[in-house]
Amino acid sequence: MVMELYPDVAPVTVNNFLGYVGSGYYNSTLFHRVIAGFVIQAGGYTTGPVKKEGQRDPITLESNKGLSNTRGMVAMARTTVPNSATSEFFINLVDNTFLDYSSPASPGYAVFGKVITGLPVVDTIAAKPTAVSNGMPDVPLTDVIIVLATQTK
Repeated sequence: MVMELYPDVAPVTVNNFLGYVGSGYYNSTLFHRVIAGFVIQAGGYTTGPVKKEGQRDPITLESNKGLSNTRGMVAMARTTVPNSATSEFFINLVDNTFLDYSSPASPGYAVFGKVITGLPVVDTIAAKPTAVSNGMPDVPLTDVIIVLATQTK
C-alpha cells in the first residue's frame, strides 16, 4: 500500500512516523489489532505478538488540525493520555468521525495521512479472523506483517 502524508498539517506526527520509517523500525512489524468495520493497527509488535523495543519518546497530539478519521485515513494510536503516541498507527476502515477532535476534554486521534493505493489490501487484512493472543484481543490468527516500509518522496 502507498500512503500520502500531510506534513503541512501535522508536522510533528509526520516527522515522527518518517523517523520510524527511515530507521527501519516498521520492517517486520505485525498488524496486531484488526477489527472489521473499525480499524487495522500496526507499528508496535512483532510476531507472538511481542512488543517491539526502540520506541521513541511520545509526541504532541495534533488532532485538532481539521483532518478526519474517515475511511482510508491514517492516524496515530495512543493510550488514554493525549500526548502518548509513539510508533503505533491505525488505518480507518470506515468513517470513524467519533475519533476526531471535538474539545480538549475529548481530544481524539491525530490523522496524518491517507492510503492512496492499496485499499483492497487494507480490506483483505480487515477480513482476517482474529482471536486473543498473548493476552491481546483482535490479533489475526495468521500473521500480517509489514515486510518493508520506505519513503518514496
